[in-house]
Formats: sequence, structure tokens, C-alpha cells
Amino acid sequence: MRRLDLGCTLVISHFPGDEGTTYENYLRDYADLISVKALFAYDRIAHQRGQTPDGRKIYALADVYQRADLVTYPSRVEGFGNAFLETIYYRRPIVMSIYEIFKTDIQPKGFKVIGFQDFITEDCVRHAQDVLHNPDLAAEMVEHNYELGRHHYSYRALEKRLVALISECLGD
Repeated sequence: MRRLDLGCTLVISHFPGDEGTTYENYLRDYADLISVKALFAYDRIAHQRGQTPDGRKIYALADVYQRADLVTYPSRVEGFGNAFLETIYYRRPIVMSIYEIFKTDIQPKGFKVIGFQDFITEDCVRHAQDVLHNPDLAAEMVEHNYELGRHHYSYRALEKRLVALISECLGD
């Protein structure tokens, strides 16, 4: 965020419960140290809109995706990657760690991401800046990814695979 030099706000949308509070505290301290505006909003984001008991708005996760100019997904260890599919579905550019399952199961399908291995390089920063400054480039990237997602991971794709699998199991 700091290296983009665009006055961005980092929105943390997911509860850090799996990792405990140590990492969240580190992120808060680090964001302060390098002057990155960070909004830890996980207590105000749910699967659907609503209100807290004291009347504050609860936003849907879809609201967050739809307002994002760029989604970051820096996981080093990940399962398949629901956040990846959500980003594709909401047609947002993505900066992400090229984790092992992505590398072997998803990347070969041709998705266009701003990827990094162990750390953010200058090339990664420049690529993110290019996407943020060039709406046509961003649109091409997200539409390409959306169509690939629809082809490989939609309900229709799942249905075809399940029908073939069930037919094979039943000997049809």
C-alpha cells in the first residue's frame, strides 16, 4: 500500500480468529509505522447487511468487494482459495501470493494476477500501479479472469463434472 503512493486505505475485511490477535496487532503497528491508513472492519462485515445491537451498519462482504479498486490476497498457505474466487466473481484486480495450490491447480488455467513469491518486488508494485491507473487494462484483466472462472468454477462446470463422475460410478 505504501509503495503504491496513492493515498489508499487498506480494508481488513476478515476476522483474524484463526491466527489469534498477534498478527492483527503486528499489522496495526506496521501500518502506523509506515503511515498506511488501515481500516480493520471485520466486526462490521458479514455475509449480508444488517445492524449491530447498538444500531451501527453491518455491511455485506459483497459491498466491500464492489468498493475495492484492488484486492490483496497475501496468504502463504492456503487451501483452494475462496477469496480468490470471490475476487474473480466481483471482477476485481488481485495482488496475491503465488501459494502452492494456486501454482499447481489454478495458475495453469491462465488467470491474470499481480503475483509475488516471497515479497513484493518493484515489478509487482509497477504492475499494480499500471492496473490502477489504466481502467482498460484493469477491465481486460478482470473480464478475462471472470470468463475463466465461469468456465472452470461455475455451477454449470460443477454440474458437468458431477454428471460425468456419477455416470462413471454407475457405469452409464
